[in-house]
Amino acid sequence: MRIVDVCAFYTPAGGGVRTYVDAKLKAASRLGHEIIVIAPGAREELVRRGPGAFVATIPSPVLPVDWRYRYFHDERALHRALDVWRPDHLEVSSPWSSATMAGRWHGAATRSLVMHCDPLAAYAYRWFGGIATTSAIDRLFGWFWRHLRRLDAMFDLVVCANRQLTQRLGRGGVGKAETVAMGVETGVFSPALRSPELRASVLQSFGLDREATLLIGVGRLSSEKRWDMAIRAVAAIAAAKPIGFILVGEGSSRPQLQRLAEKGGGAALVLPALTDRRELARLMASADALVHGCEAETFCMVAAEARASGIPLIVPDRGAAADQLVHGAGGAYSSGSQQALERMIGDFIDGGTELQRRRAALSTEVRTIDEHFGQLFDRYDRLRSHGHVTALSHVDGMNLVGGDQAAAPVA
Repeated sequence: MRIVDVCAFYTPAGGGVRTYVDAKLKAASRLGHEIIVIAPGAREELVRRGPGAFVATIPSPVLPVDWRYRYFHDERALHRALDVWRPDHLEVSSPWSSATMAGRWHGAATRSLVMHCDPLAAYAYRWFGGIATTSAIDRLFGWFWRHLRRLDAMFDLVVCANRQLTQRLGRGGVGKAETVAMGVETGVFSPALRSPELRASVLQSFGLDREATLLIGVGRLSSEKRWDMAIRAVAAIAAAKPIGFILVGEGSSRPQLQRLAEKGGGAALVLPALTDRRELARLMASADALVHGCEAETFCMVAAEARASGIPLIVPDRGAAADQLVHGAGGAYSSGSQQALERMIGDFIDGGTELQRRRAALSTEVRTIDEHFGQLFDRYDRLRSHGHVTALSHVDGMNLVGGDQAAAPVA
């Protein structure tokens, strides 16, 4: 089966979607499929990422609110690319305009919309949650629910990574929503990577000794992730307890978060994203707990990676991060509340960080990314009533170039 993924969120700068797509490009050939990711880019390019795996970019403008991303604006160019690739199954990874553009394509492929984001939870519920109920906010954003229902009519399947989102979409009239839980890369994250020397070195950079607590946060640095809340909470705790918090990532909020960390007395440090996954896995396994602020995660891969690394989680009680909690290791706090987060961090420290880490290290079983893709591709196969996969050895009008760094123009 040839799968074409129209992925508006894919960017070389990284992020959870980049991690997911890179894993999908590797998994497709192992599972007997071809995968082409069409993404917005600075120019028209085609990059071979492996056997039957390609990333094709369409020239697109920069997203004004986040310079790392671009957005599809030329529907005809997108349709031309789809006409060239002739997918058996068309996958769209954003519920915004790109989904509508792809949905209007006249090809015969079966189609799925993958909900990599939860815009209502990330924005509307966060903005107005303190003054209105969820049902009232849903009424205020009725236009978006109507948009989702129109997309539901255009696609054969709406894929969600957690049951909570599937149920909420179903209640809103999105009848084709189904849960296909994601997974974690095998052989990368493990408690065996824990390094007391690395932990001590990081704590030393805060001026702390080995008896202090080391927390880690990983993810895109943007407002909906609530990293500002996490930094403020750690700064408040640091007034009474020895603690350090390292935040690893890139994004538009980096300058503000760096200033906030400096004003907080030096208890938090904002680090660049780590492109070496094994280096990230070693750092994560060496921390005492993962802290996360965002209640709008559709899967929260970093929480699953932290569980696979054998460290406790301190996460919101809403969203997918809480799905990865281990009983007696960390805990969930009331979403969006800095005071609740402070209490949870304090309770974690008072409850014995090493004891909780040992409990977490005994429950590292997580769903694998291959299990996720196996289920997803099987579901796509069942959607197809008929189809023919065209060999990728020759595609008219395209100059295919091998290697992650090599690229060629798409005609």
